[in-house]
Amino acid sequence: MGGGMQPRFDGTSSRRLLARLRDIMAGSGSGQDRLDKIVTLIAAEMKADVCSCYVMRAGEVLELFSTEGLNKTAVHNTRLRVGEGIVGYIAGHARPVALDNAPSHPSFAYRPETGEDPFQSLAGVPILRGSKVRGVLVIQHKDRRRYVEEEVETLQTIAMVVAELVAQSELVNPVEVTTTGDPVLLPARLSGTAMSAGLAMGLAVIHRPQLTIRQMVAEDADAELERFNTALQTMHSAIDDLLEAASLAGLSEPRDILETYRMFAEDRGWLSRIREAIRVGLTAEAAVQQVQNDTRARMSHLTDPYIRERLMDFEDLTNRLLQHLAGKTNGTDGATLPDDMILVARSMGPAELLDYDRTRLRGLLLEEGSPASHVCIVARALNIPVVQAGDALNRIEPLDQLIVDGDHGQVFIRPAEDIQMAFSEAVALQHRKEQMYAEIRNLPSVTRDGVPISIQLNCGLLIDLPHLTASGAEGVGLYRTEIPFMVRASYPDVTAQTTLYSRIMDEVGDKPVVFRTLDVGGDKMLPYMTGGEEENPALGWRAVRIGLDHPSLLRQQLRALLLAAAGRPLSVMFPMIAEVAEFDGARRLLELELKRLEAQGLAPPSGLRVGTMLEVPSLLWQLPALLPKLDFLSVGSNDLMQYLFAADRGNPRTSTRYDPLSPSMLCVMRRLVDECARHKVSLSICGEMAGRPLDAMALIGVGFRTLSMSPPSVGPVKTMLRSLDVAALRQYMSGLYTGADHSLRDKLKTFGRDHGVII
Repeated sequence: MGGGMQPRFDGTSSRRLLARLRDIMAGSGSGQDRLDKIVTLIAAEMKADVCSCYVMRAGEVLELFSTEGLNKTAVHNTRLRVGEGIVGYIAGHARPVALDNAPSHPSFAYRPETGEDPFQSLAGVPILRGSKVRGVLVIQHKDRRRYVEEEVETLQTIAMVVAELVAQSELVNPVEVTTTGDPVLLPARLSGTAMSAGLAMGLAVIHRPQLTIRQMVAEDADAELERFNTALQTMHSAIDDLLEAASLAGLSEPRDILETYRMFAEDRGWLSRIREAIRVGLTAEAAVQQVQNDTRARMSHLTDPYIRERLMDFEDLTNRLLQHLAGKTNGTDGATLPDDMILVARSMGPAELLDYDRTRLRGLLLEEGSPASHVCIVARALNIPVVQAGDALNRIEPLDQLIVDGDHGQVFIRPAEDIQMAFSEAVALQHRKEQMYAEIRNLPSVTRDGVPISIQLNCGLLIDLPHLTASGAEGVGLYRTEIPFMVRASYPDVTAQTTLYSRIMDEVGDKPVVFRTLDVGGDKMLPYMTGGEEENPALGWRAVRIGLDHPSLLRQQLRALLLAAAGRPLSVMFPMIAEVAEFDGARRLLELELKRLEAQGLAPPSGLRVGTMLEVPSLLWQLPALLPKLDFLSVGSNDLMQYLFAADRGNPRTSTRYDPLSPSMLCVMRRLVDECARHKVSLSICGEMAGRPLDAMALIGVGFRTLSMSPPSVGPVKTMLRSLDVAALRQYMSGLYTGADHSLRDKLKTFGRDHGVII
């Protein structure tokens, strides 16, 4: 069996093994008896010297439950912690391992009682049940050999069968591995990430979309393929119904997301892998689950946010397809759901969220996700608060009382009466504030001493634009064009972009809108654009740098913007400009597209304004050369501050270390105000500073007169500025710039209190 002449495992071998496995599962005997037969069968069919099965016990301990080839006395005596040894490594990482020299692996742990000294090669897979590891299945060979993909995939399939033995309480009592004692009944609080603002209280509804698969091995592959194809067609029709319902409800952006989701449902690679697993001998359900387990294992180590979100889309599709195979149209039963419900899920897709009755849905708690995920975008469109917090499913029981604080990223579980009263007061206060904001919506944005301040919106989706009228904002100071690129599977062509930008201009009407060109890279990589891993992505190949290196991409976007304008005003802003030469390069591409438009006899914009973001501090020393070339300048305070202080805003250890209301930051802002006034260039700010009332007050005191912010910030900022005396503030701040303070925040709060400013 050594050397290059060793027999290999193929599809025929796999089908034969699965057929015999089906007989074992259908036979008599205890769970232990069947497990012993399974490992013996695997060793014989895969011509392995060893096959062993480890099962998870309480305290995250893996116990050797059965073996063929190791010392039998080690069964139920050899135990490994999760993370200990190669078996513990597989359990800890929840993905397969195939090694031709196992003793050289850094996690190798020698256990003399097993008698595994002579075995060189090892292939192991996690035994997964849902998202949890229930054990590890391993084969070993004496000789060094490279395991082929078919062998690993077969082990994964068999591991699913063993997972059923565990789930059916035939090996380990499930009570053993659950949390003991009564702490689950006590009030608790989870801290996480706020992903959609708002407050909500309701009863927990645990989203458990995964069905129990009773039969793993098929008797008739052709019949299973037919079942699969029928379920797939039914699922496609159901998604189409959701698309139509979203259109009828006027939910344009959720509809766009569902269209992207529909594309995933037709992914050829995903479907072909499922069909191949059925041909090998699995039932349709088992094939769908195996492909999902494999996809999850392959992608679980990736950290790219976009890829993680796409994995969640495939998880959603898997669960939905399993529902249709079981003959269920969706996983919700409206008759049994409470009137005020908080959904709790490991992860979720947009279509799954829309399965629930939106009139009863109050909030959403996810263990995994990001603000840019499809489900969060849809939730924000429906004004549903969302918090992401780990360990939620282990801490929450069905129908537990929950409070979701989407403003601060907190969840209160079984809150005490005083917490519930505080929540009710907070909701009442929020309602009073919203009434106050509604009353001033149509009043002018003018300070108490008559200084006009322009309040504009930061947008990135069509669904944001109705807020323009609802908030009383004067225009869109920043339209982030990259978000539609991020929810697509491929780069949108000029026609698709033109249609989108035209719709944006139609929605905005007579109000101004500033389009920022594609700002991707860093933490916003596109799946169809590869630039390789970067050690410091925030300082790397991103934004206008990509556009200048790939001018055809930037030219296509500029062409689409010019075509969409079609005789209307157009404002274009370039991001991440670090030197004047970069702005000149981007401006030249715009001029080329203008000439192209004229050559085609098409109408140019009625007015073209060109500007840049100021995010990179190097540009501060080129302002005299830059400003004469600009129509406007907009400060991106988020990036400017992280570059100014060399502090990663995504790192919790440094993100709050430096305050935007520090003397150094405000001195930079004051210089920008002075330079732009000298060159008669419009100046605005579109970073997060602009949307926080106290920070916005400081910016007005520095001299900013245009603030662009997210829609929820408009009311609080407008309320603040209408109660502000700018002359008094400027006089107060004049003595603060040269101080050695870490932050001027407390002093500015004191000014606000003393002068009746509503902050």
